[in-house]
Amino acid sequence: MILRGYQQEACQRVREEWKEHQSTLLVLPTGLGKTVVFSHLIHQMFPRRCLVIAHRTELITQAVEKIRAITGFKTAIEMGDQRIMLGDMHGDPHVVVSSIQTQSAGGDGSGRMTKFDPSYFGLMIVDEGHHGTGASYQKTIAYYKQNPRLKILGVTATPDRADEEALGQIYETVAMDLEILDAVNDGWLVPVQQQMVTVGTLDFSQIRTTAGDLNGADLARVMEAETILQGVCSATMQIIGNRRTLIFTASVSQAECISEILNRHRDGCSDWACGKTPKDIRAAKLAKFKSGEKQIMVNCGLFTEGFDDPGVEVIVMAKPTKSRSLYAQMVGRSLRPAENIAHKLNDVETSEERKAMIASSVKKEALIIDFVGNAGRHKLMTTADILGGNVTDDVLEAAVRVAKERGTPVDMTDIIEEEQRKADAEAARRARLVARAKFAMQNVDPFDVFQLKREKDRGWNAGKVLTEKQDALLRKQGFDPDALGYTGSKQIIGELTRRWHDNLCSFKMAKILRKHGLDGNVSFEVAKQQIDEIAEREGWAR
Repeated sequence: MILRGYQQEACQRVREEWKEHQSTLLVLPTGLGKTVVFSHLIHQMFPRRCLVIAHRTELITQAVEKIRAITGFKTAIEMGDQRIMLGDMHGDPHVVVSSIQTQSAGGDGSGRMTKFDPSYFGLMIVDEGHHGTGASYQKTIAYYKQNPRLKILGVTATPDRADEEALGQIYETVAMDLEILDAVNDGWLVPVQQQMVTVGTLDFSQIRTTAGDLNGADLARVMEAETILQGVCSATMQIIGNRRTLIFTASVSQAECISEILNRHRDGCSDWACGKTPKDIRAAKLAKFKSGEKQIMVNCGLFTEGFDDPGVEVIVMAKPTKSRSLYAQMVGRSLRPAENIAHKLNDVETSEERKAMIASSVKKEALIIDFVGNAGRHKLMTTADILGGNVTDDVLEAAVRVAKERGTPVDMTDIIEEEQRKADAEAARRARLVARAKFAMQNVDPFDVFQLKREKDRGWNAGKVLTEKQDALLRKQGFDPDALGYTGSKQIIGELTRRWHDNLCSFKMAKILRKHGLDGNVSFEVAKQQIDEIAEREGWAR
């Protein structure tokens, strides 16, 4: 399987981090092939044996299938009744995929992890790595970390900002943080349309907060009210047309009621499922949904992870949440391009060509429907929060206001970018005022020279410091790590590495070019030629 450009970069960055650190985190949005990436890493890290940990049967099954297909390695499952017999005459498995429950559960809390000597594995992959902050994960990771040679990778989609600092305590570095908006702009995921529907009696203000999110019982009582159910269903049927739709609910009762009401609107259009739905029945329901026999699938806590159906065009959020991670998982179910063009995108070189293919396909975008009312003190997630990972909160709040005011489907990417342009223009205006007041200062912004958008500080970087080697590298190249901060320093180091790899001009050369209104992202040879022309034109003394 040929890796896409960002997947190759992800593998490279992870391996670079492992040279200096034991553990690292890879943030890759839903639909971009995180299982493909870590399967290739398993292959590249041969002969190290690998343990893959996940928390759901679907994730474990998918991981085994993908690892076998990509690596060809003997891969086995350690979960429930499925037990690996070490010392088998046919050879021990090279990759073990296990549930966290199996690893950590047990009367004494040791679980089946003690079945394996910590030195048995040289590589550990934590799928859905944002769960790594949980006690069972921490205990399991600590057990295997008794092997000092072990390398650990956590893989997750967009994590909750509240979890970022905690993740920074589990994983030493973040190898790569690719945002959903980046993937949309690169033509790997479909554009996101947001529609906010106001339901007059909807009131979240009295709902308690439990473990960082809306209290489940309180939310269920609100969302199960008859007027709310009718409002949600009526709006859904008016908006979705004939598009295949996935609805997330706050309770099993709400899921069952919504499906029943939708079927009153149009007989036989909907079905529902929950975690207690028997697997064979669930599979039959999903088959009818995928074939189009059922247009709408309503679910409670079931399809946030491990559910891949590129045909889903609309997500209905009948389960408001304060969790960025959960919201991203739900939205992610609709972001994959249409199945008939997904592989063709790999053969296209430019993002513009890929976006054009998506625009002309049967699935041009994904529509996310949120229901809004009186949120009170709660900050409920919207698509702005998952598309604007590197955008300030002020810009996101402005984008949400615009979406609410319009009340029709809007391209959230365009709105965020427009609000960002306004914020950048205002920042530039203020910078000009500061520049006039401090005309004698000659400070040069390296992000401007490199034409980079400065990355937002993330919680997992809190308290992190550069290594002596990183600090020395920056100072040698003329940068002040103290002024850049940890996040800025890492971004500049990444840019320097890219420029060396691609034979682009140095910072000093780029600074001269930018000063004269030229592009700083050119090769060393082109930069030298342009600087020589500038020197001759301006009569620089040798």
